[in-house]
Amino acid sequence: MDQSSLKEKINQVLLQEFELEPGDMVSEALLYEDLGLDSLDAVDMVVSFEKAFAINIGKNTELVSIKTLGELQEFIIRIIAAQHG
Repeated sequence: MDQSSLKEKINQVLLQEFELEPGDMVSEALLYEDLGLDSLDAVDMVVSFEKAFAINIGKNTELVSIKTLGELQEFIIRIIAAQHG
C-alpha cells in the first residue's frame, strides 16, 4: 500500500471513530484544536490504529508530541513500515 493510500485509510479510521468532517481532514489540521480530539480520544485512536493496521503502538512517547493530522499520518506510516517491513 502506498503512502497516499495509507493516509486515506488513516483518515477513514479517524472519520469512523470520531465522527469528524471529511473536509477537516487536511494535513495541517491540529488534532486537538481543529479536530476537537482530547486525551481520552488519543487512547481510543491508538487502539483503532492498532486494529486497523495490525501494528503495536503501545506507550510510544513520540505520540504525545504529535500536533497535526499530517504528523500523525507520518507517525503511523513509519510504524507500519517498521513492523511490516
